[in-house]
Amino acid sequence: MLTIDIHTHIIPEHIPDYAKNFGYGGFIRLERHKPCCARMMKGDTFFREIEENCWSAEKRIEDCNSSHVQMQVLSTIPVMFNYWAKPAHCLETSRFLNDHIAGLVAKYPERFYGLGTLPMQDPQLAIAELERCKEIGLSGIEIGSHINNWNLNRPELFPVFEACSKSDMAVFVHPWDMMGQAQMPDYWLPWLVGMPAETSLAICSMIFGGIFERLPKLRVAFAHGGGSFPATIGRIEHGFICRPDLVAVDNKINPRNYLGKFWLDSLVHDGEMLDYIVRLFGADHIAMGSDYPFPLGEPHPGELIQSMNYSYEIKEKLLAGAALKWLNKKL
Repeated sequence: MLTIDIHTHIIPEHIPDYAKNFGYGGFIRLERHKPCCARMMKGDTFFREIEENCWSAEKRIEDCNSSHVQMQVLSTIPVMFNYWAKPAHCLETSRFLNDHIAGLVAKYPERFYGLGTLPMQDPQLAIAELERCKEIGLSGIEIGSHINNWNLNRPELFPVFEACSKSDMAVFVHPWDMMGQAQMPDYWLPWLVGMPAETSLAICSMIFGGIFERLPKLRVAFAHGGGSFPATIGRIEHGFICRPDLVAVDNKINPRNYLGKFWLDSLVHDGEMLDYIVRLFGADHIAMGSDYPFPLGEPHPGELIQSMNYSYEIKEKLLAGAALKWLNKKL
């Protein structure tokens, strides 16, 4: 059965010294300290340990063969968005990352699709790079759950979404820079609590901001099974009904009406939750995503879907059909 993993991250093996080039810090660099491993460093601060499958296309293809994944959708690691940087510098880092992914897609077209990253803090630069992403063979873009102090309903961002819709580019929304990190220093809580909340923030911002209503052809997928959004849709809908003066300010349509009009990945780590989001959104809007190659991902991509008592038709949609529909691709 064809399997496409829409949620995988990659980074170039060698990254320019942007802090030196631009004259200020905060950019990720790789510190090689033993074979096949590297430390991601933000200045002198340790961010994450990674292995060669985070940069080696050949190693990830080997892993994919072991887990029976035929294709991966490649996107950068969210810490590489660099939205906080000067727009021209963010454009430079984005172009570097996008060229890297496009090169892998061109080299292994039967194994990879690619998503670009954009300098979203400058929408005009973002649109120009979006157009270039399409020209170099990428299938869409990955963006953060917010852009610095902008939530995704901000009017400044609408032209970027409009350009994505017009140019037939898919959008993958991934949480980053999680809310409340200063209040959650222990127990890895930013990743366990903040990330799901960030994804719900992004979904609600786009629904209540009228993005899906104004751009019905825009194809957006959200990471981590939609975060906390699916479990709180009842509360969200109730808020819309009981306080329309606060909630239905920019969009008068019930938020429940948008279920099945955008995509979620399948990364929920729980069979009952997977079954719930499949019933809520429909199997053709839940696409297999593993968060490869990171620890919070699914160790054996697609294993949860395969373990479920679903028909062949449903599994076919979850493992590949929904991904192809989101990307607007045919094999």
